[in-house]
Amino acid sequence: MQPQRYGPFEYVPIHRRPKLQWPGGARVALWVNPNIEFFGLDDVMPGTVNERVPREHARVPNVRNWSLRDYGNRVGVWRIMETLTRYGIRASAALNSELCIHHPEIIEEASRLGWELMGHGQTNALRLNEMSPEQEREAIFEALDRIEAACGTRPVGWLGPGLAETWNTLEYLSQAGIRYVCDWANDDQPYTMQIGSPPMVSLPYSVQTNDVPAYFDMKASVPEFERTLKAQFDTLYREGADSGRVMAIAVHPFLTGQPHRIGALDSALEYICSHEHVWLATGREIVDHYQRSLAA
Repeated sequence: MQPQRYGPFEYVPIHRRPKLQWPGGARVALWVNPNIEFFGLDDVMPGTVNERVPREHARVPNVRNWSLRDYGNRVGVWRIMETLTRYGIRASAALNSELCIHHPEIIEEASRLGWELMGHGQTNALRLNEMSPEQEREAIFEALDRIEAACGTRPVGWLGPGLAETWNTLEYLSQAGIRYVCDWANDDQPYTMQIGSPPMVSLPYSVQTNDVPAYFDMKASVPEFERTLKAQFDTLYREGADSGRVMAIAVHPFLTGQPHRIGALDSALEYICSHEHVWLATGREIVDHYQRSLAA
């Protein structure tokens, strides 16, 4: 798209839209998005609050920060898998494609559990807005090709590393077969973008009910994060009686997969799943239903 003052979508206030109805009369469509990421030991690592570190100032290897994230793939993701399975939740995992090379066991288990695998770049050490246009297009196609080769299904959803995009990203994603994106955390319902054929859909994501901003940026305690998840659900559930809402929970195995943090996710899911009229869905299922409702 060309540089512009507003996003590549129509502005429609949420109270001026047709009623959105979820399957079974659900008020809230809940989707859980584990960000399953890979960093090489020879990569430049984020800093202590997940900030980007200029390469010229970085120390490699950064054993402390690298091993923290490696914990997520060695231990944390398995703990999250066990927790989600107890509540019958099939996650929609945002996947760095290098994980297919280095940790195929995670891909195998996610596939066995019926998880959806979304594109999430090659590695979180590479951001799309730090590449040339040619490099960006190649990186998108390579990531999706590798995930498709590893699991047999081409991703149709995308979450950019760091939610980063350029003016070219959406066109490249559409060309590569992506049908919905999660980078635009600006709504509680899906909406159609003016990009691609068929048009791209923006699926609600959150940087509030997301453990990295919560723990790193907002300095939330574990009980505070749990309360945030429950409070978010309470409001969306109440509003969803009039028109369906989407609640996203984004977790990172190296954070929420820690023994002292997993309880926040567990308790929040127990609370949410105790309510009637909650649709436990994957990202693709939500988008498919939304698009069918537009065509009806």
